[in-house]
Amino acid sequence: MAKEDRWGIAHIYSSENNTIIHITDMSGSETISRVSGGMATDRDKDKGKAFPAMIAARRAADEAREKGITGIHLRIRAPGGHKKKIPGEGAQPAIRGLVRAGLRIGKIQDATPIPHDTTRKAGGRRGRRM
Repeated sequence: MAKEDRWGIAHIYSSENNTIIHITDMSGSETISRVSGGMATDRDKDKGKAFPAMIAARRAADEAREKGITGIHLRIRAPGGHKKKIPGEGAQPAIRGLVRAGLRIGKIQDATPIPHDTTRKAGGRRGRRM
């Protein structure tokens, strides 16, 4: 009898300043593991870089495997809205770290919020005044 796979969802938020890996159960309501790039480095300027993202992903994956998760679906998110629509530097190394830690990858989905109307950008008509 083969061991049954337990799946979870890895929510990866990657901006210029940080990368956050949040692993939940399939419903998305119960947190299994949550690690950020800032928890993996002591220098603020390195939070959004590739290496801390990979370390954070490995920590999150190890914690998830201890709790019985064998496979994950990925939901990758960029800041979106009026900010950047593409994920930051840490998204791809985070995925690589999850795979190297031994988790199986299911679906990969883009969860970046994109406005479908003309919402106003912050700062007003004349922009942000210095």
